[in-house]
Amino acid sequence: MTTTEADETPWLTPEEQRLWRAHLEVSRLLMFQLERELQPLGLSVHDYTILVELSEAPERRMRMTDLAVATLQSKSRLSHQITRMERSGLVSREDCEGDRRGLYAVLTDKGLDTLRRLAPDHVRSVRAHFIDLLTPAQVSSMYTALAPVAEHLRELRGRG
Repeated sequence: MTTTEADETPWLTPEEQRLWRAHLEVSRLLMFQLERELQPLGLSVHDYTILVELSEAPERRMRMTDLAVATLQSKSRLSHQITRMERSGLVSREDCEGDRRGLYAVLTDKGLDTLRRLAPDHVRSVRAHFIDLLTPAQVSSMYTALAPVAEHLRELRGRG
């Protein structure tokens, strides 16, 4: 980097730096805690996310490529994860009609039952470690602040 480029960099102000670092720390610590609480129940945060995405999809199924985008995973990583989840009976794969290469990930009845059983504990964790630590006004303000960031990042990823 040249001196000119460094001089033109819009460095973060102390307040912006404080916000950025707090965001990073909260994101890492919250995901660590949620993972820690799901593990004894036999799931990872990624497993839980897949179950939720499939439970909300029409006919409890999604094309693998769409599920990879929705869960922010590479196709190969998702494929390995779905294989593990298939062994547990939580999901299955089905061929896509009219597309010999395409596959659907499908939430099984066991997967749906597992999600329904674990969701109350997971929601209690989200409340205890995030939502209930904020006032209603803070929840609203945070949503208002973060929604455009999420929208921007979805558009960059091609899921806007």
